[in-house]
Amino acid sequence: MGGRRWCGGRRAGRMRYVGVEERRGRLGVRHRLATGSRAERPEEVAEALVALHGSDPATVHLAVGARLAESGKTVAETERALYEDRTLVRMHGMRHTVFVFPAELTAVVHASTGLVVAGRERTSLVKDMAKAGAPDAAWLADVEASTLAALERRGQATAAELAQDEPRLREQFVYAAGKSYEGVHTVSTRLLRVLGVEGKVVRGRPLGSWTSSQFRWAAAPPHPELDVAEAQASLLRHWLTACGPATEDDLKWWTGWKVTDVRRALAAIGAEAVALDEGTGYVAQGDAEPVDGGDRPWAALLPALDPTAMGWQRRDWFLAPALRPPLFDRSGNVGPTVWWHGRVVGGWAQRPDGEIVWRLLDEDGVGREAKAAIAAEAERLRGWVGATRVTPRFRTPLERELSA
Repeated sequence: MGGRRWCGGRRAGRMRYVGVEERRGRLGVRHRLATGSRAERPEEVAEALVALHGSDPATVHLAVGARLAESGKTVAETERALYEDRTLVRMHGMRHTVFVFPAELTAVVHASTGLVVAGRERTSLVKDMAKAGAPDAAWLADVEASTLAALERRGQATAAELAQDEPRLREQFVYAAGKSYEGVHTVSTRLLRVLGVEGKVVRGRPLGSWTSSQFRWAAAPPHPELDVAEAQASLLRHWLTACGPATEDDLKWWTGWKVTDVRRALAAIGAEAVALDEGTGYVAQGDAEPVDGGDRPWAALLPALDPTAMGWQRRDWFLAPALRPPLFDRSGNVGPTVWWHGRVVGGWAQRPDGEIVWRLLDEDGVGREAKAAIAAEAERLRGWVGATRVTPRFRTPLERELSA
């Protein structure tokens, strides 16, 4: 991984330099991708990554399958963790995005990131309804209480099923009247979203297969109310252990917090500063040295929105800027990626007949061994996906081309 180097200047002797190769090696081991680092259970994958992107249902299973030693058990084991044991929970988290978290982190996520978003969402809903001439906040509170009671009786239910018990959920109101983006919203859609970010409900088992986005709702598991600052410190410690070193910009982007919150949490956990090519980065306390096994080469086919590809705002150390146009959509969502030893080297897709196809976009250092390892990963993926067809929710240029 190269010798130890220390940054010069004002902080000479205090900040250790962490180069690109060392960061890539750390990524492979900590994210359960490097040889000998794969997990036995989905819970281990979620704990290693802190959060699995859940806005595309297939991403959760594909991200887990890429990191399990026995990928053939991916669907059954992930569904067990999500819907039977409830050791994994699908809920709103950072940046108002749906993730899958280890159950023990739900209280931390709710207090550190959910409360602020929840306040904004409820205020926005009440304001939008008032502008449309819809009933007031007291009416909404009554509908909410009735909806939660119905969900408690049913255990899990779709919005349509809940509306059978509480018909007021079907009522509609005009949003942004007179604007170019005017639309009609249903009370159920907006209210259940608010209840989700408030930590009162979570996504349950989908109506269809593991690729379905038609989820039932379920009451959120009980959790203690934590101090916001303590929760932010806890979440940052978990994330830096998984993804450090990272810059302040990375941390602000991933958490969605204000920079003052990021800096307070860094101080609270005693994060250590290290020198990166792009400036000062941070690692968890006592975690500045190279990780064991980081020099072992590895290949991976990671899905769209995989938490490894989406983990940092600054990604040049593992993703060449020239690869962004074919691998990202216009909103900044990453598509399926091919990795070799800690960097993105191409993309992949599934064709209608089930074949997994891939293309290298950066062949620098990708020799015969790498291509054989990538081909083996493609075959492993096809083996456990089987007859299921997976189309990313956010499609990218290369994925569209390869899947055609």
